[in-house]
Amino acid sequence: MTNKGEHIKVIISGGGTGGHIYPAIAIADALKDMDSETEILFVGAEGKMEMEKVPQAGYTIKALPVSGLQRKLTLKNLSVPFKLFKSLNEAGRIINGFQPDVVVGVGGYASAPVLRKAQNKKIPTLIQEQNGYAGLTNKMLSSKASKICVAYPGMEQYFPKNKIMFLGNPVRKDIGSLDTLKAEAFKYFNLDPEKPVVLSIGGSLGARTINEGLLSIYKYLLENGIQLIWQTGKFYYESIKQQLDSDTKGLWVNAFISRMDYAYACADMVVSRAGALSISELCLAGKPAILIPSPNVAEDHQTKNAMALVKEDAAVMLSDSETKLKLQDEIIDLVGNEDKKNRMIQNIKKLAKPHAAMDIAKEIVKLTSDKMKMA
Repeated sequence: MTNKGEHIKVIISGGGTGGHIYPAIAIADALKDMDSETEILFVGAEGKMEMEKVPQAGYTIKALPVSGLQRKLTLKNLSVPFKLFKSLNEAGRIINGFQPDVVVGVGGYASAPVLRKAQNKKIPTLIQEQNGYAGLTNKMLSSKASKICVAYPGMEQYFPKNKIMFLGNPVRKDIGSLDTLKAEAFKYFNLDPEKPVVLSIGGSLGARTINEGLLSIYKYLLENGIQLIWQTGKFYYESIKQQLDSDTKGLWVNAFISRMDYAYACADMVVSRAGALSISELCLAGKPAILIPSPNVAEDHQTKNAMALVKEDAAVMLSDSETKLKLQDEIIDLVGNEDKKNRMIQNIKKLAKPHAAMDIAKEIVKLTSDKMKMA
């Protein structure tokens, strides 16, 4: 709360992917836990998933017409500067109307115009950078940001050192106490608690390489007593389902996993892309992982995310191109090597930041106190 005893007002801007949206919602929830009267307004990009996910979480969101440059030559790129100009004006109107004490940027198209306008109006701003590589927008905004909360060490190469706070990525609350869920989790997936389980997650849309790799080896895994919880993503589910054998005891396949807490509770190890949110969840769940970074992301940042764990002997990394060739051997090696598995569990747990959302929320509140002192 501010020095005057008022309830604070916060704008949280950004989105585009779950990796931006879910941490943003976790921060908002933490702010509400601290003071239920805190006023929070989200600002996102028209047509992006935050426009659906944020209202589902119980928060109000306004949209900007902003969009990013397409990597291929397309006429759509001609409209980008006009949309940015319009979004800057709209962001100014939103800020003037809401009168926030602090503006938080979590990355994604909408964060740039909102943070830029807030900084021009001398409103304190906080950047939450999820990845081990800082995007261009956050680097540009960092010089005028009040604080920059990061999830990986060594971010001084991107941001002013005196503004960096190493607090981790906020993740869903239900991953902290998995042992108590094991019995019901195995029932939920109809799996045998006496046999090892591999969990594969490729994001909400799915990861083609991981899906193709598993399709070629799932029979071998099942024949060798290794069970599989397989999230295909919505793009791939129907085609994969058609290619599976009718007898798939020990295999659970779906486009989505609605109970990720159950999935983590069952899993002995995880095969995953290396998005920032997935990695933060793996650290909190304490699960050894084979990370397969997506090659289709800006500045290859998923490889940098994965390498941060590999350097600590907390995960194994396969490149996208070598997945089909090596995935089976890596799974068999990790499932069968208790020493290696236990060492990776210990190391990945050390990287967890279970209180990230609350720690970031506290820094947001501190900024309002600093603002009042200066007023």
